[in-house]
Amino acid sequence: MAQGLHELIGRVMIDPEFLDELRHSPDTVLSQYELTDDERAAVRQAVERLESAPAPQAYEFRNALLRRVAT
Repeated sequence: MAQGLHELIGRVMIDPEFLDELRHSPDTVLSQYELTDDERAAVRQAVERLESAPAPQAYEFRNALLRRVAT
C-alpha cells in the first residue's frame, strides 16, 4: 500500500519513536512511503534542520513539512 507525505507527517506528529527512526535512518523510513523527489528533498531538509536545532522537537519538524505541503 502506497503511503504519502501526509501520512508521514501525521505519524511524525504522534509517534516520537518514528521521528527518531526517521532522524537516524531516513533512507529506510522514506523507502516505505511513495514520495516525489521534491517531497523526499523536503523531508531530508526538515530532518537536517531538526538535527541542527539546539533542542530538536517534532513540532519544528512538523512545521517545516507542513509549510512544504502547503506550497
